[in-house]
Amino acid sequence: MVLALPGPVTAAPHPLAEGWEYRWGDSPLGPDGVPEWTRAEAPGDWQVIGFPSNPPNREGREQVWFRVPLPEGSWQEPVLYIYSVDIIVQVYLDGKQIYQYGTFDEQGRGRFEGWPWHAIPLPEDFANKTAYFRVFSDYTDIGLWGEVAVIGQSELVLFLLKESLNALIVGGVALLFALLALVFAPLQGDRKSLASLALFALAAAIMLVAESQASLLLLYQPLFWDYLAAGSYYMLPVALALMLAQWLSDHRPRLITLIWQCHLVYLVVALGLALTGLVDLSSTFPVFDALLLVSLLGMTLVLAQRYRDLSNEQQLLVIAFGLFAGLLIVDMAVAHGYLPWSRVPVSWGILAFLLAVVVISLKHYARTQRALKQLTVSLERKVAERTARAEALARREQARVRMLTFENEKNRVLGDIITGLQDCLSLAQAFGLLVQNLPDLCSPLRGALYRRRSGNLFDRLTLWGVEGERSSLPPRLDERTGVPLPSSVPSAAGLTDGESFDRAVTGHLCFWMNVESVDEGVVTEAVVLLERDGLFESEESGYGMARLFTALDQAIQRIGITLSSIALREELQKFSYEDALTGLKNRRYFDQLFEHQCAVAVRSQMPLSLLVVDIDHFKDFNDTHGHEAGDCALRAIAGVLHRQFRESDIVCRYGGEEFVVILPGAHTADARERAETLCRVAAKTPLLFEDKTLAPVTVSVGAASWPESCTSPEQLLTLADQALYRAKHDGRNRVWIHGGQAA
Repeated sequence: MVLALPGPVTAAPHPLAEGWEYRWGDSPLGPDGVPEWTRAEAPGDWQVIGFPSNPPNREGREQVWFRVPLPEGSWQEPVLYIYSVDIIVQVYLDGKQIYQYGTFDEQGRGRFEGWPWHAIPLPEDFANKTAYFRVFSDYTDIGLWGEVAVIGQSELVLFLLKESLNALIVGGVALLFALLALVFAPLQGDRKSLASLALFALAAAIMLVAESQASLLLLYQPLFWDYLAAGSYYMLPVALALMLAQWLSDHRPRLITLIWQCHLVYLVVALGLALTGLVDLSSTFPVFDALLLVSLLGMTLVLAQRYRDLSNEQQLLVIAFGLFAGLLIVDMAVAHGYLPWSRVPVSWGILAFLLAVVVISLKHYARTQRALKQLTVSLERKVAERTARAEALARREQARVRMLTFENEKNRVLGDIITGLQDCLSLAQAFGLLVQNLPDLCSPLRGALYRRRSGNLFDRLTLWGVEGERSSLPPRLDERTGVPLPSSVPSAAGLTDGESFDRAVTGHLCFWMNVESVDEGVVTEAVVLLERDGLFESEESGYGMARLFTALDQAIQRIGITLSSIALREELQKFSYEDALTGLKNRRYFDQLFEHQCAVAVRSQMPLSLLVVDIDHFKDFNDTHGHEAGDCALRAIAGVLHRQFRESDIVCRYGGEEFVVILPGAHTADARERAETLCRVAAKTPLLFEDKTLAPVTVSVGAASWPESCTSPEQLLTLADQALYRAKHDGRNRVWIHGGQAA
């Protein structure tokens, strides 16, 4: 059973290989603007030509016409396919222009605009009609080039993909080779050879893809692909000469070095002039082909002279190079019309050359692996010999290692302490960690840790080594001073300076834990006292009193530096969220916390209220009593706010004389009651400034509650601010609840 797809059957492509005629010059235009030579009855000296390319007797002429009768056949969406044109063309059928590529000026001239393939749509009744081609070219070649055929539109796409398949496959393989060479170049000793191989493979891959007809199916930008093809084509001899220079580096191939340098200069100059519009890109190809031919002959001559001096691998590369160079020369001969047109398999030459390089590279890799294996065996033998000698040395060092074990263990403990301290967010948390870990650092010595309470007074945090246990119980008090005593370790509490402390700790080791503060500078935040009993000073252990004291002192200093960073970070965090004048949280803190409280209220469906508080006539107060008195008033109101609200409420200075209070879980009635209490207390709070009692200031309060006042808690600030405006408008020293409720 045969399954047939519906639809018309597309006829095979029909090459236009017969019936071509040409004539030199350009046709005059008729009254209707149509070239006279496109009319069947127009007189003229048309001459027969086998293919519409490079007619004889050009003699510097740049305009030529061709014509050919179109065949009969059945095609779905027929098009006239042309492989390429040098350099621009117009096509006429039945006296009408049906296609144009490029721009013709009044003299019938134009600039080079690329070498694409052309698919010229044909009308349904094109059979047995004559197609006329107007061509301009200031290039070495003129006319149509390659293949000319009538073919269906869909079949053309398949035809182009089929014809480009080899180039695309080889281009992909070349690109893979380039990537592998770039990856392995840093890992190999012969980096320059792999780099030049990567350059050649990359240039070849780009050239094959750019010159393939399938490239225009991806992006119809002929000049872009032509520039890409030209750049990669011009780069090939550079990469080839670089590779040959590496192979023949022992023979100093000056000619090959000169070749790649000349081609690199030509690549830059030619593409630069073409991109700036000073020359057409097409005009750079004949010069390059001539230079390439000379270069290939020069490289071949150098290789022939040194062929016997080369290794077998290099000779194989030379043969592959010769095959590739021969295909390049044949392709140039076809391109310039010295040979009949045919598809020259340059891609296969590139593939053969790359495969030869890869085979040799793999052979080198296998050789390197064998050498590495032999080297590994030799190294293992030497390692075994040196290991035996090292074991003897190790045995002699064991005694010294035992002496250092104690010190290393203390360094490990210190490292753990420092690591733990770096994770602490506050000094309180840091000292909690020290209480747990400092005894391990000071072991086996007995001692105590004291932290500064205020001024020069210290409190004992922990005691260790007393009757073999660590203690954090309340300390025993000194009968004379009333300060704590750590068993036999004296107390630092109640002492006012380091000198008196030193006298008190006679017979003990004392270490000061200094911490740097932004406000107070360097202060002694803690003191570590250790008993001298238990120090071992034998020569075998390597520890004397001085050495142990130095090690512990350095450890305490490191801990102090880490505590300084914690203190600075803690103070910095405090400054970023605290108002310096009033001690309340600032607006930044409010903005972050208010957003969080809104989210919590919505999630838990708990009410949320907001008060906006403003000091009445604050500007007049400042003008009357001065700004320092105004600061005193701000601190007084801040104190009232701090005392009147719960710890769960959030009081912030919003800016200037304005404050905000977040009341989580408070309904409108709760907000009203607290706001009214605030107004009454503020009005009764006296202001003491410079030993003078000033009249109290009053405040106005705007309040809003969710969900009673609004649908979204984020609206509370705006609504409370509007309520504050109403409170001020109605006479100040009062509370206004959003929604029209005054208090």
